[in-house]
Amino acid sequence: MKMISELNDHEHVEGQFLVGSVSKGVNTAGGSYFSVELRDASGQITAKKWDATLIDEQIFVSGNVIAIEGETNKYREQLQLKILSAELVSLDDIDVERFVKAPPVSKEELIKRFKDHVSSIKNEDCRKLLDYFMKKFGDNLFSYPAAVSIHHEYSSGLLMHSVSMADLANYLCPIYDVDHDIIVTGCLIHDMGKIIELEGPIVYKYSTEGKLLGHISIMAAEIRKAAEELKLTSEVPLLLEHMVLSHHGQPDFGSPVLPLTKEALLLSLIDNLDSKMVVVNKALQDVEPGAFSNKVFPLDNRAFYKPKK
Repeated sequence: MKMISELNDHEHVEGQFLVGSVSKGVNTAGGSYFSVELRDASGQITAKKWDATLIDEQIFVSGNVIAIEGETNKYREQLQLKILSAELVSLDDIDVERFVKAPPVSKEELIKRFKDHVSSIKNEDCRKLLDYFMKKFGDNLFSYPAAVSIHHEYSSGLLMHSVSMADLANYLCPIYDVDHDIIVTGCLIHDMGKIIELEGPIVYKYSTEGKLLGHISIMAAEIRKAAEELKLTSEVPLLLEHMVLSHHGQPDFGSPVLPLTKEALLLSLIDNLDSKMVVVNKALQDVEPGAFSNKVFPLDNRAFYKPKK
């Protein structure tokens, strides 16, 4: 089975792929079809499944591993895949080696940067909460992805995202007179709820709790529970809980409240910046200078241009 990066035009394809983002459309004849991002450790490819059926509704779900038969073709100079047939792959039959994708920075380096940020925190309650969650989540904190697809969807992606955000916060907080300990702690813990939201040995899917509650409300509850167990009486847990609840910026993006402190606002802006830039970099990764990427679904279906060198 070839990896995605090895595929060529006009090629018959059979193999296992991870379903990333999915959108459903209707053609001019009134038939349904799926536009699907298929992934493996080598990259991603846009695929179409025409004449979608009710069974396809269960197959083409983000996070599923599917076995497909299809044919490659080029559309607007971009390689795509026409899916002829597809079926779900059981957990026991997943070819794990196809989906182990390493972070762009070594896990050891990311752990060091994470711990350096923790060491920089002077506020006792922030440190107690960080120590609590490091102990609670253990190595999952350093190995989980940040998402099933879209951004930081690789091993240690959650760590990469959190550390990158803390790096930005560390630089920006003196410029805007923001509390260093609160914003850095917020960056490090804001997405830890994804460790409960997602589950899987290598290929991650949403857990039942993740589907019903989502990582935002999960982590807000975890902070409150930790504060009670640690008997914290300061305002710190409340401020961090608010930051977690508001870090998607607005209700349309999943935050039940708007950011109402400087630290919460800065956290939401940094989160948005880091996630979107990673999405753009991924879209442009295999694009030749002077060409456009495929349309990027999470960024308003825009195609991004890669300037000539």
